[in-house]
Amino acid sequence: MQFTKFISPVIIFLFALSSSAFAQQAKPYAGEYTIPDSNDVQILEMMDGVKLKGRIVGVSDDKIVFKSSLGLLPIKKKDIKSLRTIEYTKSDYGDLWFRNPNNTRLFFAPTGRMVGGGKGYFSDYYVLFPGIAFGISDIFTIGGGISLIPGIGLDSQIFYFTPKAGLLQSEKLNIAGGLLVINVPGDDNGVVGIAYGVSTFGGEDANFTVGAGYGFADGDLADKPMIMLGFETRTSERLSLVSENWIFPEVDNPLVSFGIRLFGERMSVDLAMWSVIGANKFFLAPYVDFVYNF
Repeated sequence: MQFTKFISPVIIFLFALSSSAFAQQAKPYAGEYTIPDSNDVQILEMMDGVKLKGRIVGVSDDKIVFKSSLGLLPIKKKDIKSLRTIEYTKSDYGDLWFRNPNNTRLFFAPTGRMVGGGKGYFSDYYVLFPGIAFGISDIFTIGGGISLIPGIGLDSQIFYFTPKAGLLQSEKLNIAGGLLVINVPGDDNGVVGIAYGVSTFGGEDANFTVGAGYGFADGDLADKPMIMLGFETRTSERLSLVSENWIFPEVDNPLVSFGIRLFGERMSVDLAMWSVIGANKFFLAPYVDFVYNF
């Protein structure tokens, strides 16, 4: 009897929930219909769930003409559930690839490229260090994050803030400057961080980045800069080779890394290894992160 009293409200709740879901029918796409650039590809989803890949070639008041592998298809606007455009660029190999979704960073270090106004991304390093960045404009980005280390309270987590400004943005040369500000709980130095400048030479899919940064702590700036050298080379539409390397002042052994970047249209996953050149003992430290663009 007690079991019946317990299960009946649950059944009623699930039934009400499912009924509500069925009642909320999908509405037709209400966005703008435009003919895209010749290099771009559009993904169209019909109200019945059918998806088409191609591009709009004609628009009228109540319908569009969509070109796909099936040919030219006249489609009524009321039958379209969603429409999105994927920007494609011509690669060095002559193919059309979707744009690099993570061209503003190597691993930890930034490149000279900016996110762009109204765009942003969510990132997560080693699972425990999530962050977010958003482009206030094409030349200014703000970002930050917090550690999620298990077993310690919120007041013991690490907070960081990363403003970045684009000084020169072009197809083959991008220069930016910014700050990495970190609040480490319990550290006698209080707020610590790096003030940096960085330049990226080359296109989105094959480039070299050099940067220099001065560490600061408790209001004092380091006398000498740390140097960062890195590159990214995209070998296919869904794979890049990435390296990020650091030379620290008064430290004989540079920190080096090498890994791969796996792409989707909106996200990337990095898998890499870190090591120290010239250390007494050879070691490899694994590295993983992922970035999702919105």
